Amino acid sequence: MTILLIDAGHGPDTPGKRSPDGLLREFTFNAAVANLTKQHLIAKGITVRFAHNKTRDVPLTERTTYANRQQVAAFISIHANAYGNTWNAAQGIETYIYPTAGTQTQLLANLLHTSLLTACNRKDRGIKKANFAVLRETTMPAVLLECGFMTNREEAQLLLDPKYQQQCANAIAFGVLAWLYRLDKG
Repeated sequence: MTILLIDAGHGPDTPGKRSPDGLLREFTFNAAVANLTKQHLIAKGITVRFAHNKTRDVPLTERTTYANRQQVAAFISIHANAYGNTWNAAQGIETYIYPTAGTQTQLLANLLHTSLLTACNRKDRGIKKANFAVLRETTMPAVLLECGFMTNREEAQLLLDPKYQQQCANAIAFGVLAWLYRLDKG
C-alpha cells in the first residue's frame, strides 16, 4: 500500500501569509488544493495523510517527525508564493527540493513541476534548491510547490478561484501518479 503525505504549508493563523488586500489567506488555498489532491489520489487507491491541521499551526518539526514516523513514500508541501507584502509583478510556478536531493526526489519534482506548468499555464520559475526544514528533515523524497503569487493581482485572483485550485490538484495528482508508475516499473 502506497502512503503519501500532503502538507498544506503554514497554518490557518500564520501571520503575514495573505494577499496584500487580505482577501486570500495562503492556508485557505493550500488546504483546498491538498483536499482536492487527496480525493484524486484516494480514488486511485493511494493512502493520503496530512501533515497540517485546519484548526492550528503545526510546527515544522512536528510535520517532519510525523512524516518520518509514517514511513510515507513522498512528502509534498503545497504553497502559494509571495514577494514582499505589496502588489507586484512577481508571478509563476516554482518547485523546491533539498540541495542534495536524490534521483527519486528530482524525478518527482520534475514530474510535478511539468504537470503544474502544463495544467495551469503560468510562468515557469524553475526547479530550485533550498534548505527548507520540510525538505531537509524528511527521510523520503520531499518537494515544496509554489502554485502562484499572492502578491500578484492576477495570480491572487486565480488562487482564490476554485477552478484554478482544481487545476493545481489535478496536476499534482497526475505528477504523483506518474512518479509512482515509474517507481513500479523500476
